Amino acid sequence: MIVPPCRLNPLLFNGHIQTVWTIFKDPDIPIYYRRKVFKAEDPAYEGSFAVDFVVSKHEGTDPLLPPRTVYFGDNQPDGPHPSDDTRPMLVALHGLSGGSHELYLRHVLAPLVDVDGGWEACVVNSRGCALSKITSSVLFNARATWDVRQVVKWLHRRYPNRPLFGVGFSLGANILVNYVGEEGPDCILKGAVVCSNPWNLEVSSVALFRTTIGREVYSRVMAENLKKLIEIEIQCPTWGYPTVGAYYRDASSSDSLLSVRIPLLGINAEDDPVRQLSVFDWTALLTKKKIAAKEAIPYDEFKRNPYTVLCTTSMGGHLAWFETGGGRWFVKPVTRFLQELAKGVHSGEIQVKPTEDFLRTSRGVAEASLFDPVRRKLHIPEDENPMTSTHTTSPDYSLWPGI
Repeated sequence: MIVPPCRLNPLLFNGHIQTVWTIFKDPDIPIYYRRKVFKAEDPAYEGSFAVDFVVSKHEGTDPLLPPRTVYFGDNQPDGPHPSDDTRPMLVALHGLSGGSHELYLRHVLAPLVDVDGGWEACVVNSRGCALSKITSSVLFNARATWDVRQVVKWLHRRYPNRPLFGVGFSLGANILVNYVGEEGPDCILKGAVVCSNPWNLEVSSVALFRTTIGREVYSRVMAENLKKLIEIEIQCPTWGYPTVGAYYRDASSSDSLLSVRIPLLGINAEDDPVRQLSVFDWTALLTKKKIAAKEAIPYDEFKRNPYTVLCTTSMGGHLAWFETGGGRWFVKPVTRFLQELAKGVHSGEIQVKPTEDFLRTSRGVAEASLFDPVRRKLHIPEDENPMTSTHTTSPDYSLWPGI
């Protein structure tokens, strides 16, 4: 795949201005949805979540749902009809507090689902997002892979001949990489793209609060202080993390990248101010001064994993990349990569097969010490009886229940 030239609007000359520009009115992209509510299959993650399927234009409205979104009708009580067609299908994950209505997401969906694109698509809304109902105390966090896992399996059963692909934005990108890494060689998806992934959540959070504009501007716009309070008072106790830092380190997707075994494209702007704000002063907003460091992007991990490729731009902001005329550059490499993968999978030219374990070294290191990219420090002991449980205070790098 040849990456299209990145020629951004010269008037939006740094990541802050690019990112701020996203709040201004953009040309509307009409994507229509019908919603299906899924009940969690795994009792460990009880509750429900909403998935919005892209459909043809309809006149229906529902004041309790986002624009152009309605529930499936009585003639489709179980959602979209099953099919044996071979159309490629995209599973999209939005950013923090977003949903299927987000414009950056619709920018990507539009060229794929039109008549010429030939794709089907759906958006997995995080619990409580996109005006979906909260039905249990189990919400979501930066490594909440359980809902997307259930949806992918459901789609694979309902559309056995469709190649499935994933795209994630911001926090959704972090979740998608964690999911693909946890699945490893058994991943049902044929490929994935992640845009503006924060990658290392601890680095990103520390950097954001380290600067004046981070504390006073971005943290307020993103309700960062409220989010941090929620993470301290709700997320950490709910998932058993002793500190916010422990949660950030555990939920980051930079290590999970090493366990990816499907083609994956990562797209990041090196001046993304939301991802990291480590070098900034107030004059940077109106100058071409370097405004962001790159320490959160896992360059070495991308180099190490032959299944992954990283595309970075010196400018672009957070999910912005505005070109002259208002278009968003990132849509081009995302859709081109997905279209090329879909063609290759359909023709048989692309067959993802496990290669030799590229994580192994030849330095005589014992087999038992092999690095596991998706190790996790939290686990549920098999025996919860404190008198007989084998659980100790030493970290157990096993996965979440059922994974």
